[in-house]
Amino acid sequence: MLRSIGVTATEVRLPAHLDGLDGLIIPGGESTTLSRLMSLYGLREPVADLAARGKAVWGTCAGMIMLASEITEQDPVPLALMDVGVRRNAFGRQVDSFEQDLTVKGLGAAAYHAIFIRAPVIIRVGAAVDVLAALPDGRPVAVQQDNLLATSFHPELTADARIHRYFVALAGGPPFNAAAPQIDTPRVR
Repeated sequence: MLRSIGVTATEVRLPAHLDGLDGLIIPGGESTTLSRLMSLYGLREPVADLAARGKAVWGTCAGMIMLASEITEQDPVPLALMDVGVRRNAFGRQVDSFEQDLTVKGLGAAAYHAIFIRAPVIIRVGAAVDVLAALPDGRPVAVQQDNLLATSFHPELTADARIHRYFVALAGGPPFNAAAPQIDTPRVR
């Protein structure tokens, strides 16, 4: 998705790969695996330092779990960078995955079609955290705290690049313009 909007993307597997980056996306996947690999390869402190230096960090799905200051389970161990509490797999198993149109603060009036796959949900929001989107029942699913962004859903699975463009602007790229066309080439799911 980043390449489709003209951004150079670099895979990060080791602390040295963070050098020179303007932002970092901690992707979806398995949060326990992410946590263990970040510990094994010494990424916890460098990622925390990146965020502390004001660089943009975005966690999607499992990445949101990693950014949280607390989770309802004992494992994985989150990075505790964002003042939110999160419950893993809040909607059930893989077969309970769903799609939902959301109103996302700052992205314009058009609905954002979000895809939730074994998604976490935010159960506590700190005073410094801005809720950008919530489900119809009021549960937050997209939040921002200064240079940190977190989404329960997977924006990379849609053709709508607005959240990616928003993150790029947060990372010091071109300003986000909600009025500009944001739908890119359709993606295969």
